[in-house]
Amino acid sequence: MILCHRLCQRLLARRVPCQQEEPLVQTSAPGSRLGAALSWLRAHDPDLAATRRAGRAALVIPSLYALCSQVIGSPTVATFASFASFSMLLLVDFSGPMTERLRAHLGLAVAWAVLICLGTLVAHQIWLAAVVTVVIAFLVLFCGVVSSVLAGASTAMLLAFILPVATPVPLSQLPERLAGAGLAAATAMLAISLLWPRPTRDPLGAPAARVCRAAARQLSDEADLPAGAPHAPGSRCRATAIETTAAADDLSTVFNATPYRPTGLSAGSRALVRLVDELTWLSRILADSTPPAAGRPACDVSAHQVRRAAAAVLDEAAALLDAPRSSPAALRSAADHLRAALDDMERSASVRLPVHEEGTGTPSRVHPVIGFLDLSFHAQKVGFATLQIASNVDRAAAAERRSWTDRLLGREPGAVTEPLASAHERAAAHLRPQSVWLHNSLRGALGLGIAVALVDLTSVERSFWVLLGTLSVLRSNALSTGQNAVRAVAGTVAGSLIGALLLKLIGHHGALLWVLLPFAVLLAGTAPSVISYAAGQASFTITLVVLFNIGMIPDWHIVLLRIQDIAIGCGVSLLVALFFWPRGATAAVNRALADAYTDGARYLTGSVAYALGRCGTGPAPSADAALEEGRTAAASARRLDDAFRNYLAERGAKPVPLADMSTLVTGVVALRLAADSVLGLWQCTEERDTEADRVVARLVILSAAGRVSRWYGDLADGLIRAAAIPDPLPRNPVAEDRLVESLRRDLTDERGQATATAVRIIWTADHIDTARRLQPGLVEAAAADIAS
Repeated sequence: MILCHRLCQRLLARRVPCQQEEPLVQTSAPGSRLGAALSWLRAHDPDLAATRRAGRAALVIPSLYALCSQVIGSPTVATFASFASFSMLLLVDFSGPMTERLRAHLGLAVAWAVLICLGTLVAHQIWLAAVVTVVIAFLVLFCGVVSSVLAGASTAMLLAFILPVATPVPLSQLPERLAGAGLAAATAMLAISLLWPRPTRDPLGAPAARVCRAAARQLSDEADLPAGAPHAPGSRCRATAIETTAAADDLSTVFNATPYRPTGLSAGSRALVRLVDELTWLSRILADSTPPAAGRPACDVSAHQVRRAAAAVLDEAAALLDAPRSSPAALRSAADHLRAALDDMERSASVRLPVHEEGTGTPSRVHPVIGFLDLSFHAQKVGFATLQIASNVDRAAAAERRSWTDRLLGREPGAVTEPLASAHERAAAHLRPQSVWLHNSLRGALGLGIAVALVDLTSVERSFWVLLGTLSVLRSNALSTGQNAVRAVAGTVAGSLIGALLLKLIGHHGALLWVLLPFAVLLAGTAPSVISYAAGQASFTITLVVLFNIGMIPDWHIVLLRIQDIAIGCGVSLLVALFFWPRGATAAVNRALADAYTDGARYLTGSVAYALGRCGTGPAPSADAALEEGRTAAASARRLDDAFRNYLAERGAKPVPLADMSTLVTGVVALRLAADSVLGLWQCTEERDTEADRVVARLVILSAAGRVSRWYGDLADGLIRAAAIPDPLPRNPVAEDRLVESLRRDLTDERGQATATAVRIIWTADHIDTARRLQPGLVEAAAADIAS
């Protein structure tokens, strides 16, 4: 154990920047070899997260097992303490401040106690054990949809139930089982807080701050361009645009790098996740509106004031993301200034709009009257996106500034929904047949239930090993079950053979197993992340072989028999996966894409209907229907996010290029946020224009929205049926001419000037056209998808 401690200290020593190593064949110095080994370790475990967890476990698990088996003298306490500490130190890795991690571990300990009691009570009746296993496994797996904390702890909680249900004992042993788990929980909480504690780091905050700063620089450069400032040529605008896009891509990579959405139930976590969509959308807006390298765009002073104000807000948002406990006063002041700039721009546009200018639109050129508002429209999109970003950054920072008691009681300032309401909303979004999460939960629950029943029918001697083999495959997603079953069996066979060989060599010298145990645990903790899944399975098997043979005469024949048991469990997992997942990852993503585009198009139509109701003579419309459609679209987007993460996690060559699939997923975000923009544009003003019915303008806008929405419906049908994708819609110059005619007749005041309602209607038409302009890229990506 001392040797293990020293090894872990050296691995977790201060980090020295990796330098290029000479080939090992050219050097024989021990220091060079150690440096090469550490460089290799850092390359495969950059933050030493797996090594840190494994080092703690290598110290705690053997010590705890020795205490319980040799000092306390209870094999039951020793077994449950070992498996509980294994799950709490290696199978979970909670993030956030230390208080939140300890609170999560305390919740996991309570869950272990409850599940141990349930498993012990039902273990004696096989039919009851199988039914309860299905229910418990489904609840544990499906509840992960509401929070990445619960999702990351699902395997640890399942192990808490599998261990007692697979080993029936009299109820008199229940206190010993609980004592072992309680001792492990207390030790684990001390270990994570004292032994190489994980640095407090928000995985999304830093990359989000970089996107904010890059976008702020781009907006400042573009705002300076019309003034002819020599330090801000068009080429510099292109360079900052590339920088913004790269920063947004990095943020998306971090966000999609985990198998679960990196969010909890707290207001801060939910706000940061919404921030990813909004920053991605902002980067697309800025990429589309960047001026060419040569020449300068037409000058619109009020639009450029909005850009400068938005840049100031983004700078303050980045500062608050870097230091969330600092005062938000500067961000709020900058946001107020941006709102004032947006109001000034709307008034300026209504005064300057040349409604009587002659001209017509063409398929390649927008009508000159509508084109006059192009700069202000882009500025309005930037301003709205920036205010959404500022609101979510402020909310996330407010959650970080809560007192310890508020965190403990779950009081969340500025939350859009309460935690329980948010959890219900997320769970309800996945209670649909096409939900990937629902498939995975059903697959896992039935797989474990069948394994419990199969143990009794086949009279397998060690039922725990069968369930362990089932769990080792089920902890993966359904998309890669077949591959993981093969790797699990291969790793288990290799680990069993190595374990049997070790026992054969050790012979009657069983005390050597105590020396091997820390190293076996260290390898089991690092191998899955540093080497491979199969290597991790082999290492875990070796650890169990060593653990179960301590204190008795080593028998390598029994080890070989465990291969059969684990193979049965893996076979159960594979069979259930084939039943629940017959079509694969791409088909699941396509169905989720179809639902998301259908709901997003419906939300766009509902937002436009609400907007036009604000400028007519009928009853005042309510935004409730549009808001409900927005929640439905957001739920579809969450299901798509889960399916896309599973697609990314599936090993092997992707049938659809990742760039094309990412384009289709990003298109859903853009469509939904275009609808958000329309709704926000008309909700932000309390005035309602009822002086005229605006029949022509309303018909033009409704027709355009319906045309675009129907196209997205056809796109959804093509993705589901692998049918032909509709061609992108061309610009409709006839509709633009009709809209301008209605402006001249119905949307001008007594002085012949355009009203604020006219400006908002044109901006609404521009938002609809933004959704139309997404179509060429989506058609190209969807064609590659269907061709696969």
